[in-house]
Amino acid sequence: MKKTNIALIGLLMGWASIANAQTVKSPNGNVAVTFSLTGNGVPTYEMTYKGKAVVKPSHLGLELAKDKHASKGMDETSLMDGFEKTGTKTTTFDETWKPVWGETATIRNHYNELEVDLNQPSSKRNIVIRFRVYDDGMGLRYEFPQQPELNYFVIKEEHTQFAMAGDHTAWWLPGDYDTQEQETQESKLSEIRKRFHDAVNWSNSSVAVFSETGVQTSLQMKSADGLYINIHEAACANYATMHLNLDDKTMTFESWLTPDATGRKGFMQTPCETPWRTVMVSDDARDMLANNLILNLNEPCKIEDTSWIHPTKYCGVWWEMIAGGKSWAYTDEFSSVKLGQTDYAHAKPNGHHPANTENVKKYIDFAAANGLDQVLVEGWNIGWEDWFGHWKDYVFDFVTPYPDFDIKGLNEYAHSKGVKLMMHHETSSSTQNYERHMEEAFNLMNKYGYDAVKTGYVGDIIPRGDHHYSQSMNNHYLHVIKEAAKHHIMVNGHEATRPTGLCRTWPNLVGNESARGTEYEAFGGSDPNHTVILPFTRLQGGPMDYTPGILETQLSTWCNNKSYVHTTLVGQLALYLTMYSPLQMAADLPENYQKYNDAFQFIKDVAVDWDDSRYLEAEPARYVTVARKAKGTNNWFVGGKTGIAPHLSILKLDFLDKGRKYEATIYADAKDADYEKNPKAYTITKRTVKKGDVLKLQEVRGGGFAISLKAL
Repeated sequence: MKKTNIALIGLLMGWASIANAQTVKSPNGNVAVTFSLTGNGVPTYEMTYKGKAVVKPSHLGLELAKDKHASKGMDETSLMDGFEKTGTKTTTFDETWKPVWGETATIRNHYNELEVDLNQPSSKRNIVIRFRVYDDGMGLRYEFPQQPELNYFVIKEEHTQFAMAGDHTAWWLPGDYDTQEQETQESKLSEIRKRFHDAVNWSNSSVAVFSETGVQTSLQMKSADGLYINIHEAACANYATMHLNLDDKTMTFESWLTPDATGRKGFMQTPCETPWRTVMVSDDARDMLANNLILNLNEPCKIEDTSWIHPTKYCGVWWEMIAGGKSWAYTDEFSSVKLGQTDYAHAKPNGHHPANTENVKKYIDFAAANGLDQVLVEGWNIGWEDWFGHWKDYVFDFVTPYPDFDIKGLNEYAHSKGVKLMMHHETSSSTQNYERHMEEAFNLMNKYGYDAVKTGYVGDIIPRGDHHYSQSMNNHYLHVIKEAAKHHIMVNGHEATRPTGLCRTWPNLVGNESARGTEYEAFGGSDPNHTVILPFTRLQGGPMDYTPGILETQLSTWCNNKSYVHTTLVGQLALYLTMYSPLQMAADLPENYQKYNDAFQFIKDVAVDWDDSRYLEAEPARYVTVARKAKGTNNWFVGGKTGIAPHLSILKLDFLDKGRKYEATIYADAKDADYEKNPKAYTITKRTVKKGDVLKLQEVRGGGFAISLKAL
């Protein structure tokens, strides 16, 4: 009798759980998310795609810190269990919005939403868990209404789980609080632990790993049954950046927030909410690249007049320092600099400082002659002699040029040629110093007509002990963007946190680095697969300033650097299409473009803003092929990039306008091209094409192709 009662109780509990569950499906029905309270009132969700498990039952909740600054102080409790459902609401939303810049002229935002209202009787606290379910994924977040028992609270850890349905293949970066400049690893989830140590770039200027199974987002995976799954976050504002920590016994990921200098993960005041935790899914890899879920989960644009924001193609004084060993510093005489006291007027120039008036004029002339919009100049301002590695607070003032840089004259010269200079603000990660100088620095930019700034955060963060991706640092990055907007300045942030779609809300955020960029090709190189995984991972949250266009791939031809670029020359052209950004650099030296002037023509021609984009072929870390229609024209550009393995691209021109002919200029790898042995072998052919034609293009190892299609 006792056993029967136990069995009956278990059956009744199972029925109760089912009755408690609520499911919301995507508009087309392919994605389904089910919410329930399990066990002792633990919020739980699961997710399927076309009936296949994507996320198995996974728990939700936040562990709060016992902290004297919280409303309940040292008597704080957590938001992990003991919940009761007090209400639910389902809604449907469908809009089409126009981005200020982007891959397409319009974006559809269509989802079904489930709002779950929860109460924790033991603490008299209420929270909301909100799910938005799209045809290609879902987002969930926690919301905290203002209430007497939940006003100020401190996050010890967020415990959002993502239980995977198998030992998927994953493309991952080591979880790290301070750098994303790692090389993507490809392995089974179960293999992350044994590969972790060797996957870390321990020589980076800042490294702070936290677990042997910790990884970064955006995390791309592929299941054995052909599902492409991606975990990331959207709208990360006033909150710490999320990593993922894997329990490799159960294949369950759990959110792992970046701490600040105190070790805490977040300081919150209601009403507030977390960023969206996102899971994208499809059985077609092309859908992962065409996905707008991250952007759609962000707030609409908050800048009323966006007329001053414009996609930009630029060159600059950069590669000759990165690859060629030239100096950001003006003199070698000073081992220690104190701004306002160190006398630069009588210092001896070191003779290898390229941010000088004469050299910058050459870049301005080059930009003007080739239709480039701006010229970046790094190393223009005093302080570079001892800028790094000293925990130095007052490292730059962002307004005082070196004696050899005529800031007024150069801007006047550039404007006379129809070109602008692009500002450079390296902070050396002294954020408090940047904030104290920011208004004056932006006023200087306005005075001389700069409308874009590249910021940098190399090194360990000041305030000391903080990390690049903490809540306070994320607030700093957004503060810079908002202040820049007041001055009509576009921002390209380097070494900042990885993007989460905030460029929809603040479209003056035109670019980020936040990954291993082209500069690493000068430091030994990146794996050829690198640029065909980044579109699936890093680029999910926003565009990257990857700085492509290195046509002289063998650096020893012009300097003492023995490194070489791990793509073919044509592979570099393809990146202008496959690595989407409204900010694109022609990163090589002007003289190297003159050597390959016929190939450089594509860089001159290719657009940086688009009315339409079609992903034609895609497989993570293998190949990407995309066609894009230039904004306000009938012209298309196509780029294909492959990794370490050759790829035959069968390109169907079905995207072209019916009844219209196009002049196609095709930049392709030569038959004997190879990124190691013969990287600069390429062919350029012209032909007339129309809708329905088929092109077969062989991409060699590390190679690609690029096509301009000019409407006739």
